[in-house]
Amino acid sequence: MNAAAIILSGGKSSRMGTNKALLIINEQTNLERMSESLKTVFEDIILVTNEPKEYEFLEVKMTSDQYPGMGPLAGLHAGLLASKYDVNFMVACDMPFVSAELAAVLVELCGDYDAVIPVINGTQHPLFAVFKKIAAEKAANCIEAGNLRMKQLLEQLNVRYVTENDLKNFTQMDIERVFFNMNHPNEYEAAKKWAEAEQ
Repeated sequence: MNAAAIILSGGKSSRMGTNKALLIINEQTNLERMSESLKTVFEDIILVTNEPKEYEFLEVKMTSDQYPGMGPLAGLHAGLLASKYDVNFMVACDMPFVSAELAAVLVELCGDYDAVIPVINGTQHPLFAVFKKIAAEKAANCIEAGNLRMKQLLEQLNVRYVTENDLKNFTQMDIERVFFNMNHPNEYEAAKKWAEAEQ
C-alpha cells in the first residue's frame, strides 16, 4: 500500500497508571499486537516516541517529537515528517483492536482530501485517521500558536468525515471494537477478556 502507518506511543498514561503501549494482552505487548496487525497492509510502520530504547524490541522505524510535551498534535507532526509517503494512517497506542483492513479503507477514501476522520457514534476519532503530509506544516503552526487541540488543526484542513454507516459499506467487522481505547485499568481488563475470547 502506498502509505505508511504511524503509531503514537502516547504520553504520561496518568489515568492508566502505567505505559499503555507496553501493557500485555495475550502474551504480547499492546504495541506488538498493533504493529503486527498493521504490517499486514503497510510496509512502513513509524513509531513516534520520546523513549526509543523502550521500544527497540519492535524493530520498527522510530522518530521523536520536535515539540516534546505538546500532545498528539506534536506526535502527528513528527510522524508525518518521518514518513516518505504523502498519505499516512495514524493511530494512538491505546487501541488494541486496530484493524489494518479498516486503516486501508480510510487510506483509499482519502483521494484529494487532506485527512479522513472517522465519526463513530457522533464522536470524532482523529487518533485513528488518515492525514496527508500537508498536515505537518499546519500542525507546527497550530503548536507554535498554542492551539494544541486536534480540532483546531482539522479546521485548517480539507477533511472527509466518515461515519460507521459509511464504513459498513466496506467491512463487516465490529466497528465499535476497533475504536475501543484503553484509558483506565478496567478498560484494560475488558480488552484482555475480549482478546482471550478471540483466540
